[in-house]
This record gives sequence, C-alpha cells and structure tokens, in this order.
Amino acid sequence: MPDNTAKLKKIKNAVIACQKCGLCKTRTNPVIGEGNHQAKILFVGEAPGAEEDRQAKPFCGRSGQFLTELVESIGLKRADVYICNLLKCRPPGNRDPQPDEITICTQYLKKQIEIIKPQIVCSLGRYSMQFLMEKLGLGSQLKSISQIHGQIFTTKEWIANIKFIPFFHPAVAVYNSDMKEALLNDFRLLKKI
Repeated sequence: MPDNTAKLKKIKNAVIACQKCGLCKTRTNPVIGEGNHQAKILFVGEAPGAEEDRQAKPFCGRSGQFLTELVESIGLKRADVYICNLLKCRPPGNRDPQPDEITICTQYLKKQIEIIKPQIVCSLGRYSMQFLMEKLGLGSQLKSISQIHGQIFTTKEWIANIKFIPFFHPAVAVYNSDMKEALLNDFRLLKKI
C-alpha cells in the first residue's frame, strides 16, 4: 500500500512538532523509524542513543551494526524490515525510558504498527518487551527477558493473531560477546515462521 508512506510521513511530522515531554528540549533529532512500509517483520527498540540522535536513524551505532548482521543472518536485508523505538527522542545520558515518556510517546508507535500491519513484531530489550506484551494482551505471560527471550507468542488483543517475539537488545552482545550466539540463535526463529 503506497498510502502507508503518506500515513507514516504524518506521524513523522507529528513527532517533529511534539512538545508533550521534556525530551523534545534535549534531543538533536527525533528518530521516527525506517525500513519497509509494508514490512512483514517490525522491530521495536527502546530509545535512540547518541549516534541515532545525531543521524535521525534508528540503530545506526554499534548496536545497529549488530542488528543489521542479525537481520542478514536470516537472509533478509535491513531494508526488508521496519525498525523503530518506543521513544522517538533520546533520553539525556542514554538513561532508561521513564514511564510517563513511554505513555506519551507510544501513541506514535501504536500508529506505526497499525499502519504497517506486520505479521511479526519483535521487541529489542526489556522496556519494549514489557510495553508490547501488555499492549498485545500477553501481560499474563510476562517474565524477565532472560526467561522468555526467543519465545514465540500469538497476540490476543489490539492487533490479534500476529506473532510476537522478545529479543535481547543488540547492545548486550556489543558489551558481552557471550550474548552474540544467544541472539543469533533467537533470530533463527524468524526463518521458521
């Protein structure tokens, strides 16, 4: 649907103009998302980092390089998927997203998912996992990310009958090389769906 591009552009313009929380005052650039506007697979990270804030692109730093490797390991290109974050603006000092920021900013994420209509939604990190599991009617199955990473869930609410898979954030492998294989193994699930 070529209409998706126009709808996503409206979201981009709304985010650029957004003044609903203090992050708009400390960001350099909002980071909306990028990729295929009809993607089968949509990845949701937590918040932009310093490099993402500079370039206005999601996952363009070291974590992003590893995410690209992970996507390519299953025979896809980064341009085949859609990548975005819970928050569209960088929290100062790369601190964790605050609950009020998540509440305010995820209105844009919800619209992105509704427009793209992916078959598979993958969280990258615990904050996006928690938000998405609760929003998708999977809150009763929520556990720590170390317990449920790489498991496939079928959604019950909001957008029913899509697959949801929580993954560790790619940054864990950047800072702990032992985690690289765990992420590669988890990503192999995407080839089986």
